[in-house]
Amino acid sequence: MKLATLKSDSRDGSLAVVNRELTRAQTVPDIAPTLQDAMDDWAGVEPRLQQVYQALNAGDCESIPFDASQAAAPFPRAYQWLDGSAYLSHVERVRKARGADLPKSLLDDPLMYQGASDVMLGPCDPVEAASADWGIDFEAEVGVITDDVEYGISIDKAASHIKLVLLINDVSLRHLIPGELAKGFGFLHGKPASAFSPVAVTPDELGAAWQDSRLHLPLTVHWNGRLFGEANAGTDMQFNFARLIAHAAKSRKLTAGTIIGAGTVSNYDSTAGYACIAEKRLVEILETGAAVTEFMRFGDRVRIEMLNQEGQSIFGAIEQEVRPCR
Repeated sequence: MKLATLKSDSRDGSLAVVNRELTRAQTVPDIAPTLQDAMDDWAGVEPRLQQVYQALNAGDCESIPFDASQAAAPFPRAYQWLDGSAYLSHVERVRKARGADLPKSLLDDPLMYQGASDVMLGPCDPVEAASADWGIDFEAEVGVITDDVEYGISIDKAASHIKLVLLINDVSLRHLIPGELAKGFGFLHGKPASAFSPVAVTPDELGAAWQDSRLHLPLTVHWNGRLFGEANAGTDMQFNFARLIAHAAKSRKLTAGTIIGAGTVSNYDSTAGYACIAEKRLVEILETGAAVTEFMRFGDRVRIEMLNQEGQSIFGAIEQEVRPCR
């Protein structure tokens, strides 16, 4: 099943079921006005949403054209957004570039931070920044949405709480981050609003590509129309989503609608390209001693998408332009 939130007069938008081809949609106010309403009663609502999805795919119900540019983030504002760093090839390159080794603890203890979630961007909303000198970067990720998760849940049980999967552009302002981290209190200015794919999908929609709470497909990134990377999201993922959920719930419950990202997709094989500019710059430093690739400027565009084995878009594309703040 594929679900979207359409922009409306409400801050939380309107929940819509979208067909498999991402061409038709139907709003479902009588079932769940918003995605958060659906998550709050997922066990009771999901079967009814599935019935609409099947009717949409069969052409047996009224529908409207689905336009990704009219989609908001699945949660235009979310109760909780947590982002991990499950790809150690990315972490290792970051540390090597500054002459530091990878701590052994990172092999079994995930990195994770709590991001701002009061404003979440739709797939075609612009990336806005006050200055192009802030080091504007995209970060292509895969994420999941959970229902309610109990305190201290085990890894084995955590997988059952993955209800939806989606793509994320976790925007970073690279030149603001070092100063913030030096204060020892985490991100604020360096992590503006993140953007999300037009639809979120149930794991069954992913077929054989969804194994062991990992999505085993390339995540394709184009920057200004040129292929920048197509790293496989299942390869080199040190911690699967069940492990990330268990880590997040170690000392607290997670409320329904929690979004958990796995961090920038990265493969040890650099021929697959990159999911963020910073990592390409780090490889350039390691190989030549200096970074050549610049960060994004106003007017630049990024496109993030994942195709299935038949070449069809699964989540639709995140396609954003960088603009100065209005």
